Amino acid sequence: MTEGKIVSKPLVIVESPTKVKTLKKYLGKNYNVAATVGHIKDLPAKEMGIDIDDHFKPKYKTINGKQKIVKSLKQAAGDATDIYLAPDPDREGEAIAWHTAEILKKKGRKFHRVLFHELTKNAIREAMASPEELHKTKYEAQQARRILDRLVGYQISPLLWRKVKRGLSAGRVQSVSVRIICEREREIHAFESEEYWSVTAHLESDSPPPFTAKLVRKNGEKIKIIPNGASATAILDELSGEKLTVEKVVKKTTKRNPLPPFTTSKLQQEAIRKLRFSAKKAMMVAQQLYEGVDLEAGEPMGLITYMRTDSTRIAQEAAEEAITLIREQFGEDYAIGKPRFFKNRKKVQDAHEAIRPTSVFHTPEKVAPYLSQDQMALYTLIWQRFVASQMKQALINTNSISVKAGAYGFNASGSTVEFPGFMILYMSADQEGEKKTAPLPELSEGMELKVNKYDPKQHFTMPPPRFSEASLVKELEENGIGRPSTYAAILSTIRDKGYVEGIKGYFRPTELGFIVNDLIVESFPDVFDVDFTAKMEDNLDQVEAAEVDSLKVLDGFYTPFREKLEKASEGMLSMKGVGFSTDIDCPECGKKLHIKVGKNGHFLACSGYPDCKHSSDYVRDEKGKVQPVTPSQDEAIDKVCEKCGKPMVIKRGRYGTFLACSGYPDCKHTQSADAGNGGQATGINCPEKGCSGELVQRKSKRGKIFYGCNRFPECDFATWDKPVDKACPGCGAEFLIEKTTKKSGTFRTCMNKECGLHGKQIAPDED
Repeated sequence: MTEGKIVSKPLVIVESPTKVKTLKKYLGKNYNVAATVGHIKDLPAKEMGIDIDDHFKPKYKTINGKQKIVKSLKQAAGDATDIYLAPDPDREGEAIAWHTAEILKKKGRKFHRVLFHELTKNAIREAMASPEELHKTKYEAQQARRILDRLVGYQISPLLWRKVKRGLSAGRVQSVSVRIICEREREIHAFESEEYWSVTAHLESDSPPPFTAKLVRKNGEKIKIIPNGASATAILDELSGEKLTVEKVVKKTTKRNPLPPFTTSKLQQEAIRKLRFSAKKAMMVAQQLYEGVDLEAGEPMGLITYMRTDSTRIAQEAAEEAITLIREQFGEDYAIGKPRFFKNRKKVQDAHEAIRPTSVFHTPEKVAPYLSQDQMALYTLIWQRFVASQMKQALINTNSISVKAGAYGFNASGSTVEFPGFMILYMSADQEGEKKTAPLPELSEGMELKVNKYDPKQHFTMPPPRFSEASLVKELEENGIGRPSTYAAILSTIRDKGYVEGIKGYFRPTELGFIVNDLIVESFPDVFDVDFTAKMEDNLDQVEAAEVDSLKVLDGFYTPFREKLEKASEGMLSMKGVGFSTDIDCPECGKKLHIKVGKNGHFLACSGYPDCKHSSDYVRDEKGKVQPVTPSQDEAIDKVCEKCGKPMVIKRGRYGTFLACSGYPDCKHTQSADAGNGGQATGINCPEKGCSGELVQRKSKRGKIFYGCNRFPECDFATWDKPVDKACPGCGAEFLIEKTTKKSGTFRTCMNKECGLHGKQIAPDED
């Protein structure tokens, strides 16, 4: 070392600028702290970026717009000999750490991997005191996933452009999700509802309360079904005049255990169902709670542990702290004697604890003044679930009776809570939704009962339900599809691409979704198979665990995939040419009509084209059957032409349904109808606290475009700036806005005035 030369302080590098303040508070002046603001290197945006012949070698490039950040990282590193790489403790964070090390590599410089599982004073200092080596296998697992996704997306998507239309995409995981939704919809189409009846007896004894009992047996055998009203009437005739006596009474006390603390997917499901958050919003708010919130005296602190985990493991100290709080707040009766731990499911990555508060003594009431409404709601959910996991079991008294009436038997049950235990603090949406039974009166065997009436009811079997966000996340998790950290992105992608639509909170495939799904499943049945995709996730886990080489996984996938790709290139049905056949006859020539896709969407056309040029729009009935739509008068919609301001109308032509200006022929502006209802919805949640609305594009009386809440006049939020569905890398706001000024032109920025990036330009890839 040259005498007198000042060596730069060690540099700690994190992902998010939000963490910088928290770390500076606890590391003091002995360290410099900088942020990568997400990934700084990635595969190129406009090419596959994989050299397949050179062992699938990836061609990483600095992300466009990140050059300034790379320069600032180099300046912050200066002559430091020690660099502490502290991106998030997961595969994506590991990739950021490796790419950062590549950029800052220098002779004599050492790199240390630091894992912050929670951003608290003790956790930060402990992690800094015991740094690790960079985790090569974790990086290789992340890289293998990126390569697999590129191999699929960048080779099947162009195929769809040729065979269907430009702008479509296929994804290794997203397409399996669409397949699951399409297959459920076809189950619904194929379902035939059947009639059945039930008979309920309304009874009472000498003591209250009155109660009901269901008919379940005849001559000691279970009644499988009462098929119709005539059968129900015949049963009532046989019951007429029969005495009802208590045949058997069974009393027992059951113990109900609390649920384990949250994993990522369970947190998403519960936030969707209890708080009406989207999966994306739940993850964004959880990230804010993890990265740090300013508490008293401006002291930043992470309030929860790392929020991307599929483990239910918890630290002994955290469990003991929860038991101490339970004794203080709820009393000895509710506290367990020693910590309760939960077993993980098989094949669970156990790198992180479950999601829990960093300290249970940061009660929701104490931190409420420092949290937004959304942060408070999610933190309360996490805090209550964790504390409840260390409380005593609930004791439920159940009382079941069987009642005899001649040849027939009825059953009734009731329950009361003897001791609420953990239920005094927290019950999941599933537990709350469980059927609650009213208590039964005190009954004994042989007791005669009074019949107030028999109540026969008609029912119909119901089809399986469509997937909601919560149930789709559950389905993906249970089938091992993707990773919990990717679920929010998957749900957003399949909506944004127009493959599914939301119907009263449930996913339904669009016609485009059906078409694309059927094409790729026919050509690539294995690649988009649920079991195959789950097995690939297992393979990636094995790469991380150093049980298998990543090249072997990639080779094993690509060899059969390439063969199918070559066959599909020639053999995949062209929706622009032949299309899917139907059993509908052409009304003009009698040949069969085919489903095709044109520049304005899907339509029916005669298979005899060009000799017969008949075409029409079509819809599907409730059974999924294609029904031609007879051309009719243009239908007006609530949208104005962006060129001239006149109303737009729905038109149907040879290439399907499209939107056209009513000012034709003076204005010839048209656009695709695929965007849905004129394309006004943005898919972005209204930012007003407590509002469940969505931002939509509107026009002022003077014709100027603005964006407002679709719940107007209940919510009057509006902005002239176009919302962009990308989270702010600074404060985590759910969306950015696009502004245009004479000086800077058009750029993205954060609309949150308290954010350090408010008014500053954010590069498109910076999120």
